[in-house]
Parts: sequence; C-alpha cells; structure tokens
Amino acid sequence: MKISKSILTYSIIISIFCLLIWLVLDKGYLLEEGKLITAASETAVTADSGGSLSVFETFVKEFVHNLKHPLAILIIQLIIIISISRLFGYLFTKIRQPSVVGEIVAGIVLGPSLVGMYFPEFSAFLFPAESLKPLQFFSQIGLVLFMFIIGMELDVKVLKHKAQQAVVISHASIVFPYFLGVLLSLFIYKEYCPDTVEFMPFALFMGIAMSITAFPVLARIVQERGITKTHIGTLAITCAAADDVTAWCILAAVIAIVKAGNIYNALFTIALSVGYVIVMLKIVQPFLKKFGSVYVSKENLNKTVVAFIFIIMLGSAYMTEVIGIHALFGAFLAGVIMPQNLNFKKVLVEKIEDVSLVLLLPLFFVFTGLRTQIGLLNDPTHWLVCFIVIAVAVVGKFGGSMVAARIVGEDWKSSLSIGALMNTRGLMELIVLNIGYDLGILSPEIFAMMVLMALSTTLMTNPVLEFIDWIFAKFEKAKPVEDIHAALDILISFGPSKTGSALMRLANFITAGKRAKKITAMHLTPSLEINPHDALLFEKEAFGPVRLTGHELGLGFETKYKAVDDVEKEIIQTARQGQYELLLVGSAKSAFTEKITGGKIKHIIESVDCTVGILVDNNFRTAENVLFLLSGEEDEYLSGYAQKFIAPEKVKITMLNVNENQALDKAFLEQFQLVVLDIKHWKKAAEAHSAWISYSPSLLIFSKGKL
Repeated sequence: MKISKSILTYSIIISIFCLLIWLVLDKGYLLEEGKLITAASETAVTADSGGSLSVFETFVKEFVHNLKHPLAILIIQLIIIISISRLFGYLFTKIRQPSVVGEIVAGIVLGPSLVGMYFPEFSAFLFPAESLKPLQFFSQIGLVLFMFIIGMELDVKVLKHKAQQAVVISHASIVFPYFLGVLLSLFIYKEYCPDTVEFMPFALFMGIAMSITAFPVLARIVQERGITKTHIGTLAITCAAADDVTAWCILAAVIAIVKAGNIYNALFTIALSVGYVIVMLKIVQPFLKKFGSVYVSKENLNKTVVAFIFIIMLGSAYMTEVIGIHALFGAFLAGVIMPQNLNFKKVLVEKIEDVSLVLLLPLFFVFTGLRTQIGLLNDPTHWLVCFIVIAVAVVGKFGGSMVAARIVGEDWKSSLSIGALMNTRGLMELIVLNIGYDLGILSPEIFAMMVLMALSTTLMTNPVLEFIDWIFAKFEKAKPVEDIHAALDILISFGPSKTGSALMRLANFITAGKRAKKITAMHLTPSLEINPHDALLFEKEAFGPVRLTGHELGLGFETKYKAVDDVEKEIIQTARQGQYELLLVGSAKSAFTEKITGGKIKHIIESVDCTVGILVDNNFRTAENVLFLLSGEEDEYLSGYAQKFIAPEKVKITMLNVNENQALDKAFLEQFQLVVLDIKHWKKAAEAHSAWISYSPSLLIFSKGKL
C-alpha cells in the first residue's frame, strides 16, 4: 500500500512540473520573433553538404563530427593506451620481464613503427597531428608526478651505509660510458646529428644518454628476485641511488650548456641551479621535516595538506623549468627532500601513484612510440650503427660497473650481477632521450636507435642475472656439500600473519626436540607493481607477529620476502631449489572451488617433491593432545611424523584406525587440539560430507612427497 502511494505521489509531481516546463517553453517561442536563428548542428551539416539532408543523414553527419571532437579523441586515446599498456605489461611479466618493458613496447607498437605502418588510416584517426600537443602535455604532467615519486623512493640514508663502495661503482658506471658516448659521437656526428646542432651539445648528450641507470626498474627487479636484503641487492640499490642523483645533476648541467650555447654562458644557469638546490636542502627540507612529523597518518593527511605538497612539487618543477634545467629535475628534487617518515611517504605515494603510473605515464610511452620511427633504419648501415650503439652502451655501463665492483673488493658473482643490474636503463633513458629530442639535439634516426638501446639493455637484465646465477650454481655444486638430510628442513609459506604464526607453532611441534633443523618463513606479495616503500611495509606487517612467535618459542629461522606475479610458481621453485623435506601452508579456497585442497594448493601438491602439510587453522596454539587418523597402509608414513613431535612427555599422541569415521563424535574430538590425517583420507571425508569435519579442532592434512 505504501509503495503504491509513493508511486502515485511521484507520478503526480513529475507530471505537474513537466506541464509547467512545457508552458514556459511554449511562451518562450514568442520571444524568437525578429531573430535569425539556425541550429548549430544544422549549420555545420548544411555547410559540409552544400544542401539539405534527411534526418538520418543529419544524425550520421553529427555522429561522425562527434567522433572527431578533440575530447572524444582524447578519451578513446586514453582507453586504448591504458588497455594496450596494461596488456603488454602483463604479458611481459609472464616472461619474467618488468612490466615497464611491456609498456615501452606497447608505445612503439601503437606508433608509426607498427600500427602507423600497417594501419595508417586507423593511426591517423587515433593520433591526428593536432592531438599530439595535448598528449605531450598530459604525458609531461605524468612524468612530473613520476619523478616526484622516484625522488621519494630514493632513500638518501642508504648511501651512508655503503657510501665508499657505492660512489666508486656508480661514478665509474657514469664516467666510463660517458666517455664512450662522447667517443662514439666522433664517428656518428656527421651522419646522424641534425645540421643545426654543434658537436659539443651532441657529444655531451650522447654521453649522458649512455650513462643513465633506471633506478625504479632496478629496484623492482631486485625486489622481484627476492634479493633486497642481500649484499648484492643492497649494494646495487645504493649504487643506483648514487647514480640517479649524480646523473640527474650532470643532465641538468648538460641542458644548461645546450640551452646557453656554451659553457661560459651556462655558468649563470648552473649558479642559479646550485643556489636553488641549497635553498631546497637548507630551508625547505627542514621545514618539511617538521611538517612530516605532524602529518604522519592517513587521518591527518587531508586534502589541504596534499594540496600543499603538490604546490611544493609544482613550484619546484616550475623554478627549475624557468632556470633552464627542466621541470623534471625540480620534481625529482622535491621528492628527495620529502620527510623520510615511511608512513608519510606511503600515504602520499598511494594518493599519487595510481594516477601517475596507470593513467598518465602510459601516455608518455605512447608519445615516445609515436616519435620512434624504426622504419627510418632502412638499410644495413643504419642497423650496424644501431648494434654498435647498443654494444657501446652495454660495454660502458655493464663493464664499468663490473670492473669498479671488482676493484672495491667484490667477488666475481657480485661484480657481474651489479654490472647487469646497473646496465638497466628502462624508463629513465626514455625521459633523457625525449629531452634531447625536444631540444633538437637528436635526429629521428639516432632517437630510434637509442630507444632500441634502452629497450635491449632492460630486456637483457633478467636473463643475464639468471645466467650468472646458473653459472655460479653449477660451480658451487661441483664443491663437496654436507648431507642435506642431516637436518629437517621446513619451508613455511603463509599469507596473513595470523596463519604464519600458527604455522610457526606447528613447525615447533613437528620438529624433533634435539635434532638440528632449518626453518624458512616465506611471505609473497602477489604483484610485481608495488613500490619499494609499500614492499617494506608489507614485509614488516607480515613478519612482525611471526617473528614474535618464533622468538617466544625459541626457534631459529630465516625469513624470505618477494613480490611476485605468480605465487604458486614461486612456492614450487623455492621448495625445489631449497630441497626442503616439508612444506607447510595454510588452507585456502579459490574463487572457483570450495575445496580447501583445490586451486593453488592442488597445483603445489602436484608439483613439489617434498611432503606438504596443509593447516586448517581453528585457533591453533598448542598440540598437547594430538589425534592421528590412519585409514590404511597408504598413510602409515604418518607414524613417522608422530614420532617427530617435540617433548613427548608433554604431548599425548593418539593413533586411531578408523572405518568411515564412525568413532569420531563431537565429545571425542573436543579433547584434541590437532587432528592429523592423509590428504586421501581427507578427500573421502569431505566428499562424504562427514559430520566430524564441522566440529573438529585444527587439522593438519599431509600429502606425501616424492623424496
């Protein structure tokens, strides 16, 4: 009744006001007398056609006109660019490449090198010449935000820990390739440099283009490979950080020289730049430090505070652009001087990162792709020069870093790994190349060659690192090793920290009291696209309770954290490579099955060689009274695990042979804290919907391994 009354009231109100609006419009027609009025759409259509059109033809004309409207073009550009960039980024992560490499390739594919060559009409519609300027401005905003984030991700404190080694390696990895770039300029200047550009600007720019390391890509590769806390990972990140700061300072000086025409005229620009840096470091940074100590939480970091941070960033970018050393340097410096409080940075990055990395940065890749004309390299000579450019870049960066690392005392494996990592150029190289292109220093041909160089050096990083690991692993295997079965090695893989703590308690009970053991607790973040600050926080949050539990139990254990694209694959590889005897995981349901032993767990069980223990946690804390369910000869191996339980005088073990679980009533099971059984027994009980499952305590389901 109430619903009918509401509908009636609604209908009456709408009808009355529609009638009133119609009366007003009817009276308004009288005001048009004496005016020459023609509909805008009708004027446009008749002007195009030279005469009158039918209603349908008018609609079609208007529809086509709307398709070509600048806003419609921009929106469809964003849709296609974001979609293709994400697709290529995803595909490249599947072949163990950074997603940024896929996004760079997506930009080249959408440019004249592929789509423009084979689908020229579609390319002309999607990227008309008049749309390129707005696209460039949007991409520059994305770069300003990106460089601000990179500045915030750069932890200057890390330079203090390994300052001497890092400075030697990073500066050697700049000076050597810089020299080779300048030397290469002697041979390619006449053929590939624009006619209006002098040799010095061209040579200086080729030098800096050869010297760049992509700090964000390197950091993500280190993070993906799980070597962040290792000696190699720490040193590589430190060297890349020092490299980043030094290279951008050199780039600022080179831009100043290029714009001024000579070194002497550039001294004024350089002096202003130095003064500006001093003001930012000595005046603005101390103020921001106090500011950050107040606004440390998401609750306090309101829109006004974020607006203030944006003003600092944009003001810094504006000043460096006006001084003459590019807005990106100012954005980078603004990020560097942001408060070092990790929580402040995390909240701030969260507010900026998605918009800059997902929405705006792909525009830069596509804009770079539109400039990259690989078709210009149309004869063997061009491709030979391109190969030489890539070779010089690799020899300079890889070789310079490797030799310097050896000189400061690193072993061969560390030196080669640091060389491979420092050779990564990625997005930072594209930024430098676009600056050179905008300044008119780089011709389209040399620009295309350098883009291919940036792509090649980034693509080779992971394969080279894996080859280095394989070579040295082969060498190490040749050495005599201790019997791997002398200790009960347990790998714990967990998601929520609560599950990690429960698995640590279980590992404590399942390990023989006096027997030597190795326990590794592993937590994986299922994404390669997290920034280093988030990775640190995720690791801290995941392992905090687990460490407390381990220390409470007096367990010695290692921790392993990685951000990965494929969690199951990483668990399987770790279990195999570590030659663990037992893998402990928490139960999990997939989106497609209710079975706790299905989905990812099923794949892991089928792929690893060791025994797998799946904990169905029901507030598991102790195992003073444990029930082992045996149903036949195939699960007799569980008796061996019963003998492993620690402190037998404190643990009561009950071995029960059951037939279709008839003896498992609620009162009987309430006396136990843990029930242990084989996975086949569990599957039969689950399929039969056995009543005891609903009131059982925590379960430990074993799947016997192949070892």
